[in-house]
Amino acid sequence: MEINDAISNYSQFLLVEKGLSPLTVKAYQDDLKQFFILFNDKKYVEELEADDLVIFLNEELNKGYHVSTALRRLSSIKNFYAFLKKEGLFLEDLPEIDPPKREKRLPSCLTVEEVEDLLNAPNIKTPYGLRDKAMLELMYASGLRVSELLSLERKNINLQKGIVKVFGKGAKERKVPMGDFAEEYVVKYLNEARELLHGKDSKYLFLNKNGKPLSRVYFFKQIKKYALEVGIDRPISPHTLRHCFATHMLEGGAQLRTVQEMLGHSNIATTQIYTHVSSKRIISAYDLFMKQK
Repeated sequence: MEINDAISNYSQFLLVEKGLSPLTVKAYQDDLKQFFILFNDKKYVEELEADDLVIFLNEELNKGYHVSTALRRLSSIKNFYAFLKKEGLFLEDLPEIDPPKREKRLPSCLTVEEVEDLLNAPNIKTPYGLRDKAMLELMYASGLRVSELLSLERKNINLQKGIVKVFGKGAKERKVPMGDFAEEYVVKYLNEARELLHGKDSKYLFLNKNGKPLSRVYFFKQIKKYALEVGIDRPISPHTLRHCFATHMLEGGAQLRTVQEMLGHSNIATTQIYTHVSSKRIISAYDLFMKQK
């Protein structure tokens, strides 16, 4: 069978039997295209060999692709080979490939001064600016996930005790302090802005102009806008403030277990990555200091 025909049959299998979306199938096809650019001399299924998979992975890595990208493409090719084997078109056993270690990507983190600039960017003389200021202050002070922030209900803010009750992954409940600055601007938002917005009787704390909870996309765009306004031109997202919260807490002497509980991590190993971020920043500052001597 010609390889083009085999790919066509495989695509139909993914669409009809596996029920994958056309976009997902297109992604599989793109990965197969990369594979057969490398093995452009192979025109028939009978010419395929199990070792081709190993050669392809090594070639992807040698080209400088991220390990995650190379492994994703390899997975697509292996699935194609498995389909051919199931159809009786490929008779060899698929090789066991020891995957290379994925790169550890450290979370992006701003300096304390950059965070202060970002938090001060919204125009608090407008209702929406005051809302954004309260959101940014609360997210940074409490280390909330963006989903936790946007779904926060008014009843879960305890202003008397300065506590926020949130429901994280797996609907796990945790209570975290909100901090004086965040509390101040949440109160200002409630007293001065929220009553002016549509949907003021909504159970949700932060609302858009239509009185509905804010979307992740909108909040992402707002943070990007404020970052550019204050001269932060590197990649940033709402989750960056959560990274900054954890890193700055550890740099300030907080215990790892405490930060874990505040972030809502079920495994402390997830929290430990911030110790590497913190150490990296300290080393960077030291190097800069030594260059100036």
